[in-house]
Amino acid sequence: MEWTEEAEAAIRKVPFFVRAKVRARVEAEAAAAGRHRVSLEEVEASRRRFVSGMSREVKGYQLDGCFAAGGCPNRIGDGSRLLERLEAVLQEADLLAFLKSAVDGPLKFHHEFRVSLAECPNSCSQVQIKDIGILAACAPRSTDVPCSACGACVEACPDDAVYLDDEGPPRIDPALCLRCGRCIKACPTGTLAEGENGYRVQLGGKLGRHPRLARELPGSYSEDDVIEIVKACVALYKEKSRGGRRFAEVLDDAAFENLARRFAPDFSGQRKSKA
Repeated sequence: MEWTEEAEAAIRKVPFFVRAKVRARVEAEAAAAGRHRVSLEEVEASRRRFVSGMSREVKGYQLDGCFAAGGCPNRIGDGSRLLERLEAVLQEADLLAFLKSAVDGPLKFHHEFRVSLAECPNSCSQVQIKDIGILAACAPRSTDVPCSACGACVEACPDDAVYLDDEGPPRIDPALCLRCGRCIKACPTGTLAEGENGYRVQLGGKLGRHPRLARELPGSYSEDDVIEIVKACVALYKEKSRGGRRFAEVLDDAAFENLARRFAPDFSGQRKSKA
């Protein structure tokens, strides 16, 4: 649909991470009204309807996946089943009823509990600023196949986590490796293969007046583990949050360490950080 210059200027003021959704909403409402061109008037009308009707559209949670998962060359596995299971967990938690009882006044989208799944470390679904962020992960492992020292794995790694020495297979720096699997795909000999497959989990990210990035639980988790972690986090949120406080505000160091010890038995506390 064609947009006027004034309408384009207005939509550029919308935060980039929701701009596509807002644009689609404006076009859908304009089309429903029989318009074939979006003007500033349509943008403003959509904004007014959005603000006035926000409380009716709040459902208590937001669940996001990758924007183009099916066609993304970087994706690790298929998270569609996990997304379905996460949706079921969030629906069962009845977060809308909880928010209605906890928040004084009309509900807004920023009150909703936010969970996001990314199928590679590029994190197009912005897991680092969500209450719970889940990232697909595939760790490389060395096989018995001799290394040809071609360097393809080193060139494929965007994080400088792979290096070659004079002897043996490629070496992986675990402190730098994001478990994206690119080195595995690039290896022509099979010296590197898929190792531990699973998910990384990050907790307590948010934007707003006091933004913070999520903190990562150490280790890699199965799909079942992820579901149990989400259930535990939602229970903690419902127990501690009052007045619309975000999960990041109730997830203090002690709560984070308790979750880490529960789900990552080798957690020593050394990764604790001030967010």
